[in-house]
Amino acid sequence: MLPPELKTERLKLRPFTLADAPEVKRMAGHRLIYETTASIPHPYPEGAAEQWIAGHAGVFSDAKGVDYAVTDRNSDQLIGSINLFGQSKMHSKAELGYWIGTEYWGKGYGTEAARVMLKYGFENLELNKISARHVIHNISSGRIMQKIGMHKAGMFKQDFCKDGIFVDMMIYEILREDWLRL
Repeated sequence: MLPPELKTERLKLRPFTLADAPEVKRMAGHRLIYETTASIPHPYPEGAAEQWIAGHAGVFSDAKGVDYAVTDRNSDQLIGSINLFGQSKMHSKAELGYWIGTEYWGKGYGTEAARVMLKYGFENLELNKISARHVIHNISSGRIMQKIGMHKAGMFKQDFCKDGIFVDMMIYEILREDWLRL
């Protein structure tokens, strides 16, 4: 079972295929993606993209989350990735995560994809709360969260260690009732 495609004016969010793996490795393997995310490794290991993509269907069928390739609506060119993960049916919540290839930064693709993911999470998955977090120095990611109506909920101090340095994470969230008022 695969999640449905989601479309916006410029984007198509679709399930990843193994054919996307080389482009995922290239894009996610960029040093700036590593520096602005908490869990993407650098250098990006051989076979990691294929392994990651192969796990998506199981995550979706187990109702633990959904992963989408963010692509150009017309050309299907990969732009990035967006997901809802850590989905809890019991607590009706999930966390939003994303990365956009560096060559696509500053064009509004992250905001456009995040908006449609909130809609999917609240309308299709019937979530009550969606949260997101960003590395403290990734201000652009925080702006995306604000643009889609999320509110700053706090900070996880020294949440993880990257290159020997403890890094803070900013936490954002939005409730279904607040999203309905947007």
